[in-house]
Amino acid sequence: MIFNIDPSEIIARARDVKLLVLDVDGVLTAGELFLSDSGEEIKAFSTLDGQGIKLLQSAGVMVGIISGRRSALVARRAENLGIEHLFQGREDKLNALNEMCSNTGVPPGAIAYVGDDLPDIKVMNTVRLSFAVDNAHISVKKTAHAQTQKSGGHGAVREVCDFILQAQDKYDDAIAHFL
Repeated sequence: MIFNIDPSEIIARARDVKLLVLDVDGVLTAGELFLSDSGEEIKAFSTLDGQGIKLLQSAGVMVGIISGRRSALVARRAENLGIEHLFQGREDKLNALNEMCSNTGVPPGAIAYVGDDLPDIKVMNTVRLSFAVDNAHISVKKTAHAQTQKSGGHGAVREVCDFILQAQDKYDDAIAHFL
């Protein structure tokens, strides 16, 4: 993890996180869109990210998704991971975040967000803790409190989940049944 502010401040902010909100393209995926000749969209998701999301949820931290695009694949992935708070086709991500706060009862001061591109910046400036993935746009990296060492779609979300679990002293309990 690369820190843009004092690491102790980032850890303190991570302790307060009750909800992790994720972008999709470029965060949960590598940001590439594969289209078949018939127009079918194909996305690849990291199983490491999926396991991290499940660990975070088992530790009592909710997970939500806000995407500017709409995709049945994303809805299926969210359902498979037990992510109930899914906002798709929402180019105004800040408005979607406000709706998510209303639906969950979690204020922006208890939310972490992971983004990679310009539409994520307003949300990143609103939440308690923001992360940019390694392959994010330079403006997003400058906005984020921290940057992952992994790229979107290649374990960046898992890196964030593990970081939050460790900051909240929940990591060992979260992985205990695997050991």
